[in-house]
Amino acid sequence: MRGPAAGKREAAGAAGHRSPGPAAGQHGTKAAGRHRRDGAAERPVVVPAARVAPLGEVDPPTRGFLAKATLVTAVLSIAGALLGLGRDQALAHLFGAGTETDAFLVAWTVPEVAATLLIEDGMAFVLVPAFSLAVARRARGTGADPVRALVASTLPRLALAFVAVAALLMAGAPYLVAALAPGLPDPGLAVDCTRLTATCVLSFGLAGYCSAALRAHRRFLAPAAIYVAYNTGIITAMFVLGDRWGVRSAAVGVAVGGCLMVAAQAPSLARQLFGRRLSAPEAGGEAAGTAAAAAAQGPSSLDGTEATKATQVTEASEASEVADGPGPSVKHSVELALIAPVLMFALCRQSQVLIERFLASTLPSGAISHLNYAQKVAQIPMTLSLMLCTVTFPVLAQALAEGDTERARTRVERDVAVASCMVLLGAAAVFACAPQIINLLFQRGAFTAQDTAATATVMRVYSVGLLGHTLVGALVRTYFSAGRPTWYPLAAMAAGIVATSWIGAGTVDAWGVRGIAAANAIGITVTAALLLSGMGERRSVPIHTRRVVHELSKPVRAAVCAAVAGAFCASRVDSPELALAAGGLTVTVVYVLLLRVLGVKAVAPAFRTALRSVTRRLPHVRFR
Repeated sequence: MRGPAAGKREAAGAAGHRSPGPAAGQHGTKAAGRHRRDGAAERPVVVPAARVAPLGEVDPPTRGFLAKATLVTAVLSIAGALLGLGRDQALAHLFGAGTETDAFLVAWTVPEVAATLLIEDGMAFVLVPAFSLAVARRARGTGADPVRALVASTLPRLALAFVAVAALLMAGAPYLVAALAPGLPDPGLAVDCTRLTATCVLSFGLAGYCSAALRAHRRFLAPAAIYVAYNTGIITAMFVLGDRWGVRSAAVGVAVGGCLMVAAQAPSLARQLFGRRLSAPEAGGEAAGTAAAAAAQGPSSLDGTEATKATQVTEASEASEVADGPGPSVKHSVELALIAPVLMFALCRQSQVLIERFLASTLPSGAISHLNYAQKVAQIPMTLSLMLCTVTFPVLAQALAEGDTERARTRVERDVAVASCMVLLGAAAVFACAPQIINLLFQRGAFTAQDTAATATVMRVYSVGLLGHTLVGALVRTYFSAGRPTWYPLAAMAAGIVATSWIGAGTVDAWGVRGIAAANAIGITVTAALLLSGMGERRSVPIHTRRVVHELSKPVRAAVCAAVAGAFCASRVDSPELALAAGGLTVTVVYVLLLRVLGVKAVAPAFRTALRSVTRRLPHVRFR
């Protein structure tokens, strides 16, 4: 039997008496010493050796890729958020903050819960790791396509479940409205709106499924555009049908917008499923192609170690395909034991809104509307700060699937630091300029100055809990990315809900909507603290908790000082536009300077990477 060395000697003789030099295989290079006929050796020619990556592994994305993907996601998310503000402005302008809007906002609970369960959290925590595993298996390039197998085994059953839940909500709309808002003056209008919005269970479920699949393929453009399509549908329906159907037109817009969310992603997902065979991330495909090409060329193209490695990788890949196949992995990735704690956590988290509206339904007319408008505006900084976590979620899932806990730990700590710094800047600005923001956004038409004052007060209270909301969104991904069931996040969220309920019930009579908002902020902060303290090898990613908390205290202190300074400057200017400009500028300058003084270093590297990604073309990255 011939070994690798014999094969290389025969190949060298056939190529003209070439033999390997002494540096062969060292430092990733091969040196071949060419000999003249008289025996005098020429200088060795150094040829770079091909990198042989294990088949089925997908290389982690570069910082430039993550920065560009985050930028694309953030830009489209900002566009969607602005259209969301336009939607709320249109709702306030056309229908004010009274009985009609309260009825619609009770029905709005359905799309809010559905978005959390099916798009933003919930199913995404299960489907993104499952699709990431299928994409990695697809990179092997042999056997049946595991991505298509995953879709075939999960999509029909999920779609049937979505249809059943939507039908159940339509049939039980009167009972749902009575449970959510027992003190509502016009429950009939709320029932009609609830039946229309119930259709979003199917459309949001399909949209969330498409988003998870595309993000696992590192395609972020279409998933980031879904809220642009959604809010466009609602705004159009309100202006076209508002005179005839009243606030029911907004519920029709929810149904139309949900269909547009699916339509915005379907073409891109179809290309991934039915396009070229290996549409996995380019790095993984290139690694598989390199190994396959090296094996096809025979042992002469590699030194002994590399040839042996390529042979072992190919054999291991083929053995894995024969032994496992795509079916078992798909079944294991989306089993009920993983889905149940994820969905229950998302539902428990969304119940904060249900508690708020239940308590506010006993207050004077308009209380639910004031809470809604304040919450929508206050959470914009949180949504933007979590864009990085949305992009890096497949990266985290991949690292944990490969057992690379160090890379996962670094990723989590970096994401928490950057997201916290971003959201605290937004929270300081919201607190400092709340009256001016609400005035400029909503005070027109049926939305009065009294509504502005009440909403601004609530929004300032909400801003206190924005850091807690961001930490929960960033940390809970780590618990559900490891591919094993865990109930700890649900327990932490349940503790926060208990705090929200008790504090809200105890303060609503004395403080009204402010007490409800304070209960929300305290409850989510309790959950964030429990999730942070529970990070460890057994449940999640073992981060350096004390160091993370110490680093978080720095931007918190900076945000408090910036908010006070910004509020003082904004209160000295009469014009809402100038007051907002003065307060926002003061908050930004004070916050950035204090971050510099306190030695916070999390934001500068991320900013430099994002800047480089904008100014330099990355030809290997595609966002379709």
